[in-house]
Amino acid sequence: MAVLAALVVLAGGKAASAAPAASAGCGADALGTSRTLTLKRAYGAWGKVQHDPLPLNKGEVVLTFDDGPRPETTPRVLQALAAQCVKATFFMVGDNIARFPDLARRVAGEGHSTGMHSYRHTHPGTLTPDQQLADLKQTQDVYRAAFGAAAPAYRFPFLEETPTLMAALKAEKLAVMSVDLGIGDWEADVTTGTLAARLLESLQATGGGIILMHDAYGPPADALPVLLKLLKQNGYKVVHLEWRD
Repeated sequence: MAVLAALVVLAGGKAASAAPAASAGCGADALGTSRTLTLKRAYGAWGKVQHDPLPLNKGEVVLTFDDGPRPETTPRVLQALAAQCVKATFFMVGDNIARFPDLARRVAGEGHSTGMHSYRHTHPGTLTPDQQLADLKQTQDVYRAAFGAAAPAYRFPFLEETPTLMAALKAEKLAVMSVDLGIGDWEADVTTGTLAARLLESLQATGGGIILMHDAYGPPADALPVLLKLLKQNGYKVVHLEWRD
């Protein structure tokens, strides 16, 4: 978790097209999705912890969730997002896609974007180059089997990038998604109050950006309704990511 410990960041811009996102059915009190940022299906590396910033304005956030889908928690995350008419991006572990393909497809079916997050969330640096490439291929295969198309983007487990995988992702024209800020919602014994305080502190330090959360654990699923309301109360706008050819 070495990189995760450094999650306090910034914002900024790089070329990509943006289009407004519909918020039909959202009440005035809902957070909603303010716009959709459309990225080309191509190699690019985003997230100021490690790479370039997405073209976001100050006060805009992108919600991302890692490590799912999990039947114990992902449906609760989806319910919280739907209640606030918010769209997010889910970076899924291949083994979970293989075990819960219907849930993985439900995520996409509810309008969220999806990407890959390795096959078993192993530290990439502990694998040989051949093992790293095999893990990527296995993840790609199960993703394609579930969704009927190739994934557009990949987030490294633990944000631990390796030269082998970076070269492979570039060759296969896959986007690499890092983060701008996180709230440590994977840590043991965190509470909703703790996560709310961390979110506000990180946002005040950064002004917004790509937020790292997890849909595979109970505490963030419990806290998400509160966190979304905090974003609304503090004037933050949600931007949804999508990839197109």
